Amino acid sequence: MKPEFYTVDELVIVCLARTIKDRDLVFNGVASVLPFTAMALAKQTHAKNSVFLGGLQGAVNPKFAFLPPVSVDFVFNQNEESMIPVDEIFNLANSGQIDRIFFGGGQIDQFGNANNTVIGDIGSPKVKLPGGAGAPSISCNAQNFTLWSSRHFVDEKSRESNNYTFVDRVDFVTTVGHVTPKGSRREMGLQGGGPDAVVTDLGVFDFDGQAQTMRLASVHPYTDLAEIKNCTQFELAVKSTDSTATPVKEEIEFIRRLDALNIRKKLFDKKQLDFKMDF
Repeated sequence: MKPEFYTVDELVIVCLARTIKDRDLVFNGVASVLPFTAMALAKQTHAKNSVFLGGLQGAVNPKFAFLPPVSVDFVFNQNEESMIPVDEIFNLANSGQIDRIFFGGGQIDQFGNANNTVIGDIGSPKVKLPGGAGAPSISCNAQNFTLWSSRHFVDEKSRESNNYTFVDRVDFVTTVGHVTPKGSRREMGLQGGGPDAVVTDLGVFDFDGQAQTMRLASVHPYTDLAEIKNCTQFELAVKSTDSTATPVKEEIEFIRRLDALNIRKKLFDKKQLDFKMDF
């Protein structure tokens, strides 16, 4: 297979994989196909010595032939080196031994807090979200984590109704970023380093070490700074407006083989998938 182009979903996966370093111990819990594919891609390419904990089953370095629709499928246990019970995964995180984990969010704010609990006031919610599972604990203790979203883009109608994913303040802190209403990570005595990377359908972001706020690090090739700012409720700091580095064909080929069912594409708006970038 010789792909002549790559799409936004594939670019997001490649960017997620780039946040993983060689020899990292990496974990992702329930859902989603994007981090799972990124973890497998990183281990196949630049992070061959990383250790990949494959979901709540706790398979260590599984080698699955394809990605199933749900993250608790037995497929994720295929050809694993060993198994770790989920409670031991939390023990690893609590002792600071997990180097990287991935978190999405219905809302994400400028300090890297993510909300998967409730939109609106918790006493009278507009929307009840699935909840945090282990995120409140692991986000406090893992060495670092990557935030991701396939819904950064906000159309004009959504902006008029104030319906942003990237908000000034999350309505509820499910995943703990750098600064919360209760104080900073240091003030709360948390051992983990918090979020250090954010990957979305519009760009890649890091955090200002002093202000502890998100800042733009690169722009995906089909958008621009003005659109990213329009889709972000808070005032976005800018480190760089360089174009996001282009994937190589081997990375795209790997993604398409692993996710032959195209599950990754279900997380993106069809209009986003219409953008096809040349190598």
